[in-house]
Amino acid sequence: MVGANQTSMVTEFLFSGFPKFEDGSLLLFIPLFIIYTFIIVGNLTVFFAVRMDAHLHNPMYNFISTFSFLEVWYTTATIPKMLSNLISEKRTISMTGCLLQMYFFHSLGNSEGILLTTMAIDRYVAICNPLRYPTIMTPRLCAQLSAGSCIFGFLVLLPEIAWISTLPFCGPNQIHQIFCDFEPVLRLACTDTSMILIEDVIHAVAIIIAVLIIALSYIGIITVILRIPSVEGRQKAFSTCASHLGVFLMFYGSVSLMYLRFSATFPPTLDTVIALMFAVLAPFFNPIIYSLRNKDMKIAIKKLLFSGSPGWLSWLSV
Repeated sequence: MVGANQTSMVTEFLFSGFPKFEDGSLLLFIPLFIIYTFIIVGNLTVFFAVRMDAHLHNPMYNFISTFSFLEVWYTTATIPKMLSNLISEKRTISMTGCLLQMYFFHSLGNSEGILLTTMAIDRYVAICNPLRYPTIMTPRLCAQLSAGSCIFGFLVLLPEIAWISTLPFCGPNQIHQIFCDFEPVLRLACTDTSMILIEDVIHAVAIIIAVLIIALSYIGIITVILRIPSVEGRQKAFSTCASHLGVFLMFYGSVSLMYLRFSATFPPTLDTVIALMFAVLAPFFNPIIYSLRNKDMKIAIKKLLFSGSPGWLSWLSV
């Protein structure tokens, strides 16, 4: 029993963004499980197709394979817990589990955002300075940029997560979302909630800087492409950027809806839809974009999947 001048501390959070157990959440489990399986299989296929095909051992495809590898863990940080919550009446997560989910989800997301920015710069150098490209984007620099994106993405979140872990949580424990995220968790802290605005500003500045760098890169790329005299040349140049541009628009479009809202509030259902688009749908479409719109990638995937396949499967590799 807690005394009148004492406060019980929250040890676990309850997710309230899911439909009630009796309202058909079991029906949502199957499509989400199928999507998650496709995300894992699709991104691992892209990853291994690049790694095992010597023709794709160049900066652009190495960045794509690293991005696909990150996507596997990015979705694994949240979707398995979503799946278990959909078939459980007790939709809770421990304080430690919540902090770890936020840390890995956002660290992997930050790493992907930095990597997408790096990929835009890579495409800018390839198209705007093609003669110097081999000497600038060396294999060593490519490896350093990929590793640096991941290391920085994980290090930059440590102070923020460490700070949140020191906050007192003593009131309601319902997180109005389908996974642990900064804003809904901070609203439950028993302290001044004006710190949420600081969080919003930090996230907004990081997103805007990344978007500006990528946008400026593509302005330069488009300017150069438009100067190419032949239509075939323009199409070939743009095709090398189309996949990255599609992933960039999907990734940062959903990120902007999620984190560039500041004090604006959305209905709970819309909040859940935006979260699903951000955490589930964008990773679902990424392997489709990279495999279907890229001839070299399709060839590499066919080699990976059908090399050594039995005769009755050989027609699939045609």
